[in-house]
Amino acid sequence: MSEAIDHDPSAPLFDEKAWLKILARYRQPRARRSLIELAVTAIPFALLWAGTWAAVYFGFWLGLILIIPASAFLLRLFMIQHDCGHGSFFARRRIDDWTGRAIGVLTFTPYDYWRRAHAEHHASAGNLDERGVGDITTLTVEEYSSRSWRGRLAYRLYRHPAIMFGIGPAWLFLFKQRLPFGMMRSGLLPWVSTMATNLAIAIASALLIWAIGILPFLLVHLPIVLLAGAAGIWLFYVQHQFEETHWSKEPEWRFQHAALHGASYYDLPLILRWITGNIGIHHIHHLSSRIPYYRLPEVLKDHPELGDIGRITMMESLRCVKLVLWDEQNQRLISFRDATKLRRSK
Repeated sequence: MSEAIDHDPSAPLFDEKAWLKILARYRQPRARRSLIELAVTAIPFALLWAGTWAAVYFGFWLGLILIIPASAFLLRLFMIQHDCGHGSFFARRRIDDWTGRAIGVLTFTPYDYWRRAHAEHHASAGNLDERGVGDITTLTVEEYSSRSWRGRLAYRLYRHPAIMFGIGPAWLFLFKQRLPFGMMRSGLLPWVSTMATNLAIAIASALLIWAIGILPFLLVHLPIVLLAGAAGIWLFYVQHQFEETHWSKEPEWRFQHAALHGASYYDLPLILRWITGNIGIHHIHHLSSRIPYYRLPEVLKDHPELGDIGRITMMESLRCVKLVLWDEQNQRLISFRDATKLRRSK
């Protein structure tokens, strides 16, 4: 039974302090379930990867369609890596860390470096004074207007879907994550993480190229990584870039409010919820990141009122692509066209 608290979303802060207490009981992972989740993700990925290679080897080019489900399972492996980064998959730091590091070789993502950047994202999501690490760059209307024409053009290009979801994944997973950008002077760990991951990727790639040849490797693994990366960037994007998201400055910014109202509930079809590790239940994840992804549906089942906060459907999410600037006056995310209208009305 739910605790008797006021669940009116219009109430101040929607009683986030009470929610933190309620959600604490969902934070304990189940070791057997975690092992099953890892097995039913890693084994199908390996089989689909092998099937894609076999299609290339035997010249059955129609078989390259297996790249799509293979990338879906790689995306799911990344969601396990993500939970490991939060210490919520096995709740044993050493096991979580080494599981995350091993998966990071497949996803081209240096685990310890990414974990630190992602922790900064969670600690500052929705804070206009703390933008820059681990999130999608978002300008306010005023900031965009004050830029030179070159600055505005650069931002428009950055936010263009072809770059954000096309060129972006290749840049991020193949190049940017080879160095600890944003943490170049943050101590030894980011460097060790990226360099060790680079070395492991190089060794694994060399062995695969030696075993199957460079062309099959390029036709199999790189497309899988890039397609999974594009899907991952889309999920990360749409879960914070929706019209009624939350941004504020200090001292108004509060972690609990930003977590619950600055992240969406991306209501996906059942199969996509499974593939994406329930990451669409993002507002609850941000409020209590130690909840294992497979327990997030339990929270919605026990507390359905949380499903009314920040909910967006797949069709609604497509319209979020045009929302690129934060309107501080009206407290909503708007398009470039809306920003132009707003400026002309003044």
